[in-house]
Amino acid sequence: MTTVIGVRFRTAGKIYFFDPKKLDIRRGGHVIVETARGVEYGTVVIGRKEVPDEKVIQPLKPVIRVATKEDDAIEEKNREKEKEAFSICLEKIRKHGLEMKLIDTEYTFDNNKVLFYFTADGRIDFRELVKDLASVFKTRIELRQIGVRDETKIIGGIGICGRALCCHSYLSEFAPVSIKMAKEQNLSLNPAKISGVCGRLMCCLKNEAETYEYLNSRLPSVGDSVVTDDGQKGEVQSVNVLRQLVKVLISDGDEKEIREYRAGQLKFKPRRKKGKDKEKVDEELKKLEAMEKKEGKSKLDDN
Repeated sequence: MTTVIGVRFRTAGKIYFFDPKKLDIRRGGHVIVETARGVEYGTVVIGRKEVPDEKVIQPLKPVIRVATKEDDAIEEKNREKEKEAFSICLEKIRKHGLEMKLIDTEYTFDNNKVLFYFTADGRIDFRELVKDLASVFKTRIELRQIGVRDETKIIGGIGICGRALCCHSYLSEFAPVSIKMAKEQNLSLNPAKISGVCGRLMCCLKNEAETYEYLNSRLPSVGDSVVTDDGQKGEVQSVNVLRQLVKVLISDGDEKEIREYRAGQLKFKPRRKKGKDKEKVDEELKKLEAMEKKEGKSKLDDN
């Protein structure tokens, strides 16, 4: 086991591990560390903890020091300088007539480098722009092209749910999201309803994907033929994934009737493999069933 702390350098950015040595470092504090980009000022988001050796990328760099008031002042000054650098870069982009959209500017803590993040439809020849910026700032210049998801993560905003965007508030890394996840959750496949601010599929589709995959594996599809526990044969008309209820059209001679059954009361051919968290989901289903019984009993008591 290795003792580490987790440090972030940007809002909702990736968490990096560092060796805290014997320093008194607490979560929420600030530290000065050495990274591949140079000396950086970071926020401690994970306090001192033990992690398996295989989860640590060696060599593990140590924390240089706990940030002092002077370091805090330098960081605040850098934030102000970034605003000025942003305006200057915008002016230079217009001067060179480049088809690029400037998103953000970042100074390293030691002022050894200035990074400019931008988006563009294709490749941009910004060699002359770099020379121009280097003559102004007298330091190393790096222009980094990013995608629309990274752009949204940096800028932030409000999602259709009314909350701050996940990627800007807490999501460290983007998880792969597919249209299959929306289908599993019976969501409308209208792009306007399942796309985020960035125009890509919403990251939150991933949150419940595995649970829905498992729940759907316990249910027949609409149109499937099933046999009930009392020997009746019928055709599935609709399913309630979360409550695990199935409405079945039962034919008895010339008469037809729609009855509702629990998934466990039906025999049918499984359509999907079961998810990984079977025990966890089964426990949630039991809780849901208990709540339904309790609600039903309370309604009878009220009557």
